[in-house]
Amino acid sequence: MSLLDVKNLTKRYRRDLAVDHLSFSLQQHTATALIGPNGAGKTTALSMLAGLLKPTTGSITWDHTTGVGFLPQHPRFFPWLTALEFTEMAAKLSGVEAKKVRQQATRTLEFVGLAPALNKKTGTFSGGMKQRLGLAQAIVHQPELLLLDEPVSALDPAGRREIMNLLKSLQQDTTILYSTHILNDAEEMTDQLLFLQQGKLVEKGSLEEVKERYAEPRIRIHFQTAEDAGGFSRHMPWEAVQNGNRIDVAVTAKGPGMQEILTALTAAGDKVVGVERQTASLEDIFMKVAGGR
Repeated sequence: MSLLDVKNLTKRYRRDLAVDHLSFSLQQHTATALIGPNGAGKTTALSMLAGLLKPTTGSITWDHTTGVGFLPQHPRFFPWLTALEFTEMAAKLSGVEAKKVRQQATRTLEFVGLAPALNKKTGTFSGGMKQRLGLAQAIVHQPELLLLDEPVSALDPAGRREIMNLLKSLQQDTTILYSTHILNDAEEMTDQLLFLQQGKLVEKGSLEEVKERYAEPRIRIHFQTAEDAGGFSRHMPWEAVQNGNRIDVAVTAKGPGMQEILTALTAAGDKVVGVERQTASLEDIFMKVAGGR
């Protein structure tokens, strides 16, 4: 049985459809990436799932006992409260048993790496510390479903790495749905991809399934120098994209076959230093989906 089932979820603001008949399911202990350009409806969809917005139409059905955790894109805090006080407040509001509030708040802050800052006021926190505290308030009640709106978009590469590692640890006991426009993160941690475009779900599936549907195999050829690559490219009868000392050649029904490419490489001799097969990246797929293909 699915942990969450969403059917024909719609949110209308007067004449505008922010979310247009969205349907999908989440299985337990999986991570799902909600991908789309700005204005695609990602935040609106997550806000409805979190109970912060009322859907115009559609249904949200879940099978859980310990609730939902939600991290907004820009979490806000009371600057006069310490990290421990804020997390304890979140625990109480989330229904944690009174005698367990202090223990769970402390353990959660330790888990997200804020143990040294337990008694520091949140008004002194850096952006990365605030993101960790936001994650702490979202998971302090040990929810079965965790909703995250752009959880790492405001962080530097080191901070993104730390938060993604924390989310991977959480996935062992939690189902995660997160929105992102950082496609490397989606490739790193996802069991399912959901592509939103103008409020509509335009593509979904596992990373492997989606890549297979949009596969346009390419051959990447590495040369000794950029001049060698340019000379090879100019004399080829096929379309190629040069980037420094390498070129990419698409293997399509209208383009060259592998045998033709190998024949051309043999003629190039020792100017060629390497050949590798490329498949469509998530960024390639995103651009095709966002472009309506």
